[in-house]
Amino acid sequence: MPQQIWRHLRRDPLGMTGVILLSFFILLALFAPLIAPYDPEAILRLDGEIARLHPPSREFWFGTTNMGRDIFSGVVLGSRIALKVGLLAALLVTFIGTNVGLIAGYYGGIVDTVLMRLVDLLYGIPFIPFVIVLVSLMKPSVTNIIIAVSVLTWRSVARIVRSQVLSLAQRPFVKAARVAGASDLRIIYRHILPNVLPIALLEMSFVISWAIVSEASVSFIGFGDPTVPSWGKLLNGAFVAGAVRFAPWWVAFPGCAIVLLVLAVFFITRSLETVINPRLKGGE
Repeated sequence: MPQQIWRHLRRDPLGMTGVILLSFFILLALFAPLIAPYDPEAILRLDGEIARLHPPSREFWFGTTNMGRDIFSGVVLGSRIALKVGLLAALLVTFIGTNVGLIAGYYGGIVDTVLMRLVDLLYGIPFIPFVIVLVSLMKPSVTNIIIAVSVLTWRSVARIVRSQVLSLAQRPFVKAARVAGASDLRIIYRHILPNVLPIALLEMSFVISWAIVSEASVSFIGFGDPTVPSWGKLLNGAFVAGAVRFAPWWVAFPGCAIVLLVLAVFFITRSLETVINPRLKGGE
């Protein structure tokens, strides 16, 4: 399967573009402390004066903010938070949603009803107000953003996995496993899980994009972790200062970083959909 996916990505220009972009951001995040020339919170000086609102130049590649902070360093180090939230939230969402979907679809009856009503309840909770309440009860942090994304997003994975399990649970190989005396847990995780794992992993890639945008949105409205650099935090500072009118570089570079990272994940996901579901090839 991994070799088939890699061959498919190599043949698909959009998929390969996504791989290259995502690899770039992963390397950027891994080596961010070595790449960033300045502390993103440091107030920089040029010719003895605070380097306020300097446009992109040799000294400051992405320009500076109204406080004399280097935007390039903020974008580079912000890639770590974006990928951290995206990957950890996606893993948690996939783990929770897949297990809920497996249990609901396999057991059915009252178990299925209770779990699906919980899913319906979560669909009625808006994300941003939920984060505001969570931050008010606790404190702004990257961990709380990951928790908020995970708590509200596993619902979609659970529904998709459940729909697959409802069909798989009636297949002959499952009935044969029951007759052979296999326990419910063995049937669920040994026989059914491998058949739903591809669709669960595909959903995980969608969650990565959603989590990245969610983190940027939460930081943009001022509920992100104030102690760490992030793209949303940069955009929040630009919005408060009204930088769109007089310092477009302050908005453009972190905004482009968000767009490129989300597009990278989207291109890979779009390419992999035809591997997971070959029937989609006919519609391309």
